[in-house]
Amino acid sequence: MEPRISIVTLGVEDLARSYAFYAEGLGFPTTRKPESGIIFFQTRGTCLALYPRDKLAEDVSPQLSPARSPFPGITLAHNTRTKSEVEEILALSERSGGRIEKAAQVASWGGYSGYFSDPDGYLWEVAWSEGWRFHDDGSLVIE
Repeated sequence: MEPRISIVTLGVEDLARSYAFYAEGLGFPTTRKPESGIIFFQTRGTCLALYPRDKLAEDVSPQLSPARSPFPGITLAHNTRTKSEVEEILALSERSGGRIEKAAQVASWGGYSGYFSDPDGYLWEVAWSEGWRFHDDGSLVIE
């Protein structure tokens, strides 16, 4: 197996609301609309998809309940090239309908980060570190 993730799919309660948050609020590029039943956002490296939560659970297994706890057990991360972008992106997420879960601050690992949640409670860390480098496509260099 090649070490890559092609698509991350978030099960959402309201596809139109989530579309508005990601496409209109955060500016993620897509050619789809909520009427198509699934939204794909072409991000650098990995595609982010939105799909109705109940249908996603059913796709995995008809016996699977779509209910979940307040902590989803997963976080997504957006790493920035500058420290100031952390607060800018957190503010953008809040203006777009997200919720700040942890204000930007010096992190225990030495960088600078904060968290927001999207309208379905998925957690995003927005983080910067002085030592990070990026590939030409915007993906983080992991050494």
